[in-house]
Amino acid sequence: MEISNNAESQSNLTDRHYVRYDDPRVQHKPEHEDEDIQAVAEMINEIQKAQWNSHRHCYTGTHARTQGIVKGTLKTEPNLPAHLKQSLFAEEREWPVLCRYSSEPGDPGLDDRIPQPRGFAMKVFDVHGDFFDTGKDIPTQDIEFNSTPALDLADAKTTREIIDLRIKFGNNQPELYKQLDARKDTDLQKARDAVRNTHLESTRQYSQTAYRYGDYVIKYCLVPNSETQKKLYEETVKPTDGSDILHRWLQNFHRKHDAEYLFQVQLCENLEDQPVEYAGKVWDPEAYPWQTVARLKVPRQDSFNYALKNFWEDRLRLDPWMGLKSLEPLGSPNRLRRVVYPASSALRRKMNATTEFHIKSLEELPAH
Repeated sequence: MEISNNAESQSNLTDRHYVRYDDPRVQHKPEHEDEDIQAVAEMINEIQKAQWNSHRHCYTGTHARTQGIVKGTLKTEPNLPAHLKQSLFAEEREWPVLCRYSSEPGDPGLDDRIPQPRGFAMKVFDVHGDFFDTGKDIPTQDIEFNSTPALDLADAKTTREIIDLRIKFGNNQPELYKQLDARKDTDLQKARDAVRNTHLESTRQYSQTAYRYGDYVIKYCLVPNSETQKKLYEETVKPTDGSDILHRWLQNFHRKHDAEYLFQVQLCENLEDQPVEYAGKVWDPEAYPWQTVARLKVPRQDSFNYALKNFWEDRLRLDPWMGLKSLEPLGSPNRLRRVVYPASSALRRKMNATTEFHIKSLEELPAH
């Protein structure tokens, strides 16, 4: 689908019937979800301890491999129609941001030549509004992405089952696939091993899960927008490229080029077609178009700075539950994150003998 970047054409979507975030049909918590979530938190800690045994350093349970960290700005598109002028983007303004490129699995030593989902995270500074209590004194908004539009860990129950299988059979792919083949969602679960392994600067990124968006419900995505970035999509990883090719490609790009991404939202209109509780289904972009609300711009810089890498991994915490209430994470996978993220962070700080540090501006980053 050709995505429109024109706010004027987006005004034609004003009169559609968008689902309100407070519609009682949006969220419905299963009976045993709390038990599943607690079990997942314990399993993620188990994975972290296993990585500590290998590396003598504790990493996050997922997205452990940093590929690059960059500074930039996020700016609202001008003259947004009312249905898009919501939450963070109700203001027409610009924010400083800190962004991290990553590989999704929990192994920081994962070879870049192995196809796996890739991640992108954005910490937005100088944010105004009504915050959740956990982050009420920290004027930032955390926004996280993944390179696959559907989430294989689609709800708490599925997450518990799949993480359990990965722990038991992670070093035996034939047996893991035998277990996955017995599941109804086998295609969803095996899709992560067949992703296109391409340049991170050309990779589209997705929220996967649903979020409140002011009055409405959305998923969001980040779309590479410069011609240079788009051309890099044809550059795929080869066996001869080396185990650290992704961060080297990224570093070479950012030294020579500015980058631009479109921040787009996809509003929920039909809860049967666009489920909130189950994140394993892609919301059809033909029926429910992506609409541009902001642009992320990243000027030329060194994208692999050791001080920033270590600071992000050992001191920072990325958590959308510490942000604006008007961007509330919705559905089962996000209720899981509300428990798992603090548990993962707490173990990291304990095992690495560090403390969490919530920066309020880019000026608080370590000198480098």
